[in-house]
Amino acid sequence: MGKLETLEYPRDAAFDAAAVVNSHNEWDPLEETIVGRIDDAVVPEWHVTLESTMPESAWAFFRRHGGERFPQDMLDRAREELDGFVALLERAGVTVRRPDAADQAVPFATPHFRARGSLYSAMPRDAFLVVGDEIIEAPMAWRSRYFEAHPFRPLLKDYFRRGARWTAAPKPELCDAAYNAEFRHPTSMDDMVYAVSEFEPLFDAADFARCGRDIFAQRSNVTNALGIAWLQRHLGEGYRVHTLAVNDTHPMHIDATFTPLAPGKVLINPERIDALPAMFDGWEKLIAPKPALELGGFSMCSDWIVANTFMLDEKRVFVEASEEGLLRAFERWGFEPIPHSLINFNRFGGGFHCCTLDVRRRGGLESYFD
Repeated sequence: MGKLETLEYPRDAAFDAAAVVNSHNEWDPLEETIVGRIDDAVVPEWHVTLESTMPESAWAFFRRHGGERFPQDMLDRAREELDGFVALLERAGVTVRRPDAADQAVPFATPHFRARGSLYSAMPRDAFLVVGDEIIEAPMAWRSRYFEAHPFRPLLKDYFRRGARWTAAPKPELCDAAYNAEFRHPTSMDDMVYAVSEFEPLFDAADFARCGRDIFAQRSNVTNALGIAWLQRHLGEGYRVHTLAVNDTHPMHIDATFTPLAPGKVLINPERIDALPAMFDGWEKLIAPKPALELGGFSMCSDWIVANTFMLDEKRVFVEASEEGLLRAFERWGFEPIPHSLINFNRFGGGFHCCTLDVRRRGGLESYFD
């Protein structure tokens, strides 16, 4: 299993002075990360963006409790797991920062909709994309997440004052035209219909995976083609944004489907990825074993959430402690898995990668496909 002692890597004085925010991929040695908070989470109100993404077993819960606080015992168990993860990161020498506490139950309104409350500040990976020295706020599609960036704003302002770049994508209207009124649950990819329309750029940052100059995206029920195009145009010619073909009739977030782990190694979900582009021909495709986990009951994600891992560096990876098959697979693949359980946290829709935002990794911008 992976060891948590702080490892020393070559240091460069110029790098240290400049790299307040510096993260180009999913695997360079981690130095600083933001970890979210699950406190005071509120059940999102029923909407087509939930219907298109949430397990059907949870629909009755959302319909009945939308706008109410989640049960305190659920929050307490999830918070304990998350705090344990923070302790592991800090033991490994990683600087961990957290968003401010927030009252998510405050109602709000825009010219286009009203909401009984927000959701949470648990998943910074959904709301922000770090590309080099820039933090980009995502134009998220769930109405309940309209102000999700605000508890993180003190951190963003601090990074900006110390030299990082800070950008917000165009704030979406999220009027009715932003959603597909004709949405029906697709039974196969042949009749795939997304919950979001092409009315305005929309994306969750967790629908992108970074490999230096190449960034991989999926269209989903929260990310449209216009949102992917906005990111490519914003980043400019120095980056290439590729849209992957994903076999998923309820897509939301790519990080339990396709995860670059190290140069030349990528973890794929065999139920969702049939083939990768030819540019990956020289890469080792690591097939995630079928999850042993069965969340059952209320959950905001599928059991494949256990494929949502997080790299401490090119070798050490945080993995769900109860997933023996995945732990052993990582060992066979030459990695050092660090087991920790987030099962109760998983029920809120995220895993190790979702609840983190790697603000600073030791490494520079490279191309892995030239």
